[in-house]
Amino acid sequence: MKQIKLMPLAALLSIVLLDSCAVQQAKKTDLALPESFDNNFVPADSSVAKMTYRDFFKDPVLVELIDLGMAKNNDLQVAIKQIAIASEGFKQSKWVYAPVVNASLVNASINRPSNNSMNGMMASQFMGQHYTTDYTSAVNISWELDIWGKLKAQKQDAVIELLKTKEAANAVKTRLVAEIVQAYYNLLMLDKQLAITKENLSFADSTWQILVKQQHLGMTTALAVQQQFLVKEQVSKRIPDIEGAIAIQENALNVLVGNYPRRIEREKGLDEVYVPNQLAAGIPAALLSFRPDVRSKELDLRKSYLGVHFARVSMYPGLNITAQGGLNSFKASNWFTIPGALFGTAAGAITQPIFNGRQLKTKYEQSKIMAEQAEIQFKQAVLLGVAEVSDALVKIQKLDEQRLIAADVIKQSREIVDKSLLLYKYNEGTYLEVIIAQTNRLQAEIDLATVQAQKLNSIAILYRSLGGGWL
Repeated sequence: MKQIKLMPLAALLSIVLLDSCAVQQAKKTDLALPESFDNNFVPADSSVAKMTYRDFFKDPVLVELIDLGMAKNNDLQVAIKQIAIASEGFKQSKWVYAPVVNASLVNASINRPSNNSMNGMMASQFMGQHYTTDYTSAVNISWELDIWGKLKAQKQDAVIELLKTKEAANAVKTRLVAEIVQAYYNLLMLDKQLAITKENLSFADSTWQILVKQQHLGMTTALAVQQQFLVKEQVSKRIPDIEGAIAIQENALNVLVGNYPRRIEREKGLDEVYVPNQLAAGIPAALLSFRPDVRSKELDLRKSYLGVHFARVSMYPGLNITAQGGLNSFKASNWFTIPGALFGTAAGAITQPIFNGRQLKTKYEQSKIMAEQAEIQFKQAVLLGVAEVSDALVKIQKLDEQRLIAADVIKQSREIVDKSLLLYKYNEGTYLEVIIAQTNRLQAEIDLATVQAQKLNSIAILYRSLGGGWL
């Protein structure tokens, strides 16, 4: 087993690292990962996840469909808009250290005290009136000094939120590529099944016509003719069913690429699809770099560490500086007389939470538990990622074995059809044997097409499981 210590991702997380000792550094998470995936011992730098979909999928029609999906898929567009929203939050976080400045442009008030009050008597004696007025225009400034790194943590939290939205978009891209590829391969499978069915229908029809002629010559029975006609009709019934499935699959593929229903052009058949000779999954540790869901969970983990720090420093004293300056007068006539109307105040305050019903302590303890929870979720994401890749590799291997068996079954079923017809011709066999042989051949050919498509779909799942598709 190889001990992998999770370090900051060099490219995405460089601005997340806290450059002050006042802010808690994210802990290293130890992951005991296997050296390689089962039955896939390849160099660490050879993972197909490093390949773009243009390099991995060679079919130009498929690549064009993926390009179209990247440009027009609505789910992806929503994820991209979410990045824009988070970007605005990040821009705002850059101003977290700036003071808060508000202007009170006009503030006029009048106060009519009681004649028997001291204020009323003084107003009457010194101002010759029973009320007082006050006119103020001022600028108010409030500034919190980040002596414990609380504001820095808020800024880093905004950065992480931005990175998480980017990883969410990458996850949508990865899933979208796999869904388009699978839909396209299913379409090719249906095309092949339709071609197989039409070929078998042609064979069944030719056989039926021969039997009709033989019946006229007295060489076969009406029952044999009727049985073959029934076989022909059973095969014919499959065609509209497959054609309907093709139309539905085309519609589903069009939705993925952001188009209204239309025909999807195909240049290649299922047998012509490029399949790599060796599928290099790389090493499990590479999942930390390529899978968007794993990267997102790592960001959640770092966010939880920031939450612990923020909750802790919220219990520390805070230093706030306030200032106010402007123009003030008790008469409107000399309100803007300068310098006589000028005034200014400044103050500094240190506040320390003492008793608030254990709210801050509770938040701190909860944040520590949430950090432990985030670490468990990160480990689970890695565990599931490794399992998904391993499952895909096993499925590809077993489907390849099934493909070889299915190809051999087709070869034998065709020979059986020929032999059963020959035996029937010389009255050595029954026509029921011919019908069974024809039915088995049709099913064997359709089964092979299904296995071929399943293998191609499993390759697409492997590509997605490794985190490919968003590069």
